[in-house]
Amino acid sequence: PYYTDVNTREIYNASRMVSSFTGFPVQPNKAIVGKNAFAHESGIHQDGVLKDRSTYEIMKPEDVGVYRSKIILGRHSGRHGLKVRLKELGYHLDEDQLNKTYQAFLKLADKKKEIYDEDLRFLMGDEIHGEEGFFKLESLNVTIDTEAIPTAIVRLMKHGMTVEKSAVGDGPVDAVFNAIDQALDMKYSIEDYQVRSVTSGRTAMGEVHVTVRNGTMAAHGRSAATDIIEASGKAYLQAVNTIVKKKNELMKQGA
Repeated sequence: PYYTDVNTREIYNASRMVSSFTGFPVQPNKAIVGKNAFAHESGIHQDGVLKDRSTYEIMKPEDVGVYRSKIILGRHSGRHGLKVRLKELGYHLDEDQLNKTYQAFLKLADKKKEIYDEDLRFLMGDEIHGEEGFFKLESLNVTIDTEAIPTAIVRLMKHGMTVEKSAVGDGPVDAVFNAIDQALDMKYSIEDYQVRSVTSGRTAMGEVHVTVRNGTMAAHGRSAATDIIEASGKAYLQAVNTIVKKKNELMKQGA
């Protein structure tokens, strides 16, 4: 037999992390990490699995980081329930991180009846691993009318000061991007823009990936929210913050 130091219980989380950073979704039929990997539809398969899982599964889902929770998280869930579920998913938080994540969890729970594991993964990506950046979206207001041009009003935190600007666009997302450009007094071009559903149902979170360019520099941003317009604005700002950070680093190197 062969032995390795690979922690197989992190395979699923690693797959989702790479997918999130690159913007490439994991195919449903992908071995081990696809959402259909441990699903059984046909009657004979279901009967066999119910009697003995090893009949059609050569490994346990838990061995590669796929957990089936019996706890349903929602707006009435407490810190302890959230902490236990996050620990099962591989996230170990201190008290400050837990408090910050719990507040974001409650905001999401107000919009969704049930919180799924994928919701929690994206919540962790945004709240714990996301950078504050130079610019932060404080509020967003979008007006859409079939008889009028979409208009967006954004309020940003820019260098410690609040800036509010409005702009129109060819659709609500374009209006938001234009309003952000107005607030930053800088024009950025969009090289790629993708939206995909994280979970199912009407209240599903939408994940947005956007690639932004300014001159010779390009950067990728991602965000997820039940409102894809909000997620688009946050993903756009994340990419912009990355470009600004790169420019500042180059200036320091040249000094």
